[in-house]
Amino acid sequence: MKIASVSAFPIRSDMVGALYRGPAAAEPRRPPWTKDAEVAGPMSGYSRFKRLRSSWRYDGAVGCLAVAEDGSWGFGVTRYDRPVIHLINDHFAPLLAGEPALATERAWDMMVRMATPYGVSGLTTYAISAVDLALWDLKGRLLGQPVWALAGGPVRDRLECYATGNDTDWHMELGFRATKLACPYGMYDGLDALARNEELVARTREAIGPDRELMLDCWMAFDVEFAVRLAERLRPYRLRWIEDCLLPENLEAHAELRARVPWMTLATGEHWYTPWAFHTAASRRLADILQPDIAWAGGFTGCRKIAQIAEAAGLEVILHAGANTPYGQHLSLTSPSIRWAEYFVGGAPGVPLEDLRVFPGMAVPRQGVLVPSDEPGFGLGLSREGIEAMRR
Repeated sequence: MKIASVSAFPIRSDMVGALYRGPAAAEPRRPPWTKDAEVAGPMSGYSRFKRLRSSWRYDGAVGCLAVAEDGSWGFGVTRYDRPVIHLINDHFAPLLAGEPALATERAWDMMVRMATPYGVSGLTTYAISAVDLALWDLKGRLLGQPVWALAGGPVRDRLECYATGNDTDWHMELGFRATKLACPYGMYDGLDALARNEELVARTREAIGPDRELMLDCWMAFDVEFAVRLAERLRPYRLRWIEDCLLPENLEAHAELRARVPWMTLATGEHWYTPWAFHTAASRRLADILQPDIAWAGGFTGCRKIAQIAEAAGLEVILHAGANTPYGQHLSLTSPSIRWAEYFVGGAPGVPLEDLRVFPGMAVPRQGVLVPSDEPGFGLGLSREGIEAMRR
């Protein structure tokens, strides 16, 4: 069986974040924390763009459809809109047509080599991710097996999940035993930022008690000095880790931070994109937990390689938002180095997670655990008509 076509398209903005909404979604108790929360980031030093990430980020959801000669299909997603769609439709797709539909490793290697003249990392790996996910979904559908079975089967019976977001009371009510805060203040907020961040962490620790894990996502908003000083202040609150503190490209800064806070667990990698970048990070012990995104860092094939690199190095992997899509759920279930799954809670308190699923066929955490679908492919629960309805 050969690939007949691969095509990418922009997804309608009203479908982003929750492509499926339950027919009787509950009324929220209050707006979600995401509605107007300020979160520190790399552009926080510029007053025009400090308040909201949406004021400066370029984005746009992308869908990718891979179709075999017999009409079978698979579906993948990524982001960053027209540049990624252009790479898929005008470079990768014509060259993948006619290739074996089941040869996912071959297709991944071909795309990486095709992209070498203009660079594999970044927007290119977003494009590779969408195609790779679509091809794995297609393979599962052709063989009548869930992707987790094709990848070697489960290494555990269920996924333990933690919640990300600042509606902590809602996370506890949902039964999560671990929660991660988005850090509101960074190095551009001055000395006061250290105290205000500490207040948030202290308040949250008191609210959740001593027996639940607490983490802090710093989203590229710090330099080394600010990260060290904040880590020192937060020692009494027993954080499981601090995350994504530094700009991703500055590996020497990561090495310095690792050396200056040897007692703090460090997590990062959301904005690293290739197995080679993660191999460098693992070999230099720049972090304890690696966090690729399956829709950004080369898809199922790329992130599987990253998980195996981490396993060989004795490090842990937690996919960025890995529980929010079936793609991340399936890989997490099959990888010994992935022991937790992140679930980003962007919906309002009072609205059940089932009402805001990204795909209708996907599992969501219940009491902090989930079991991925055993339907063929990724078990997305989509029809071709449903996919067509996403197009804008």
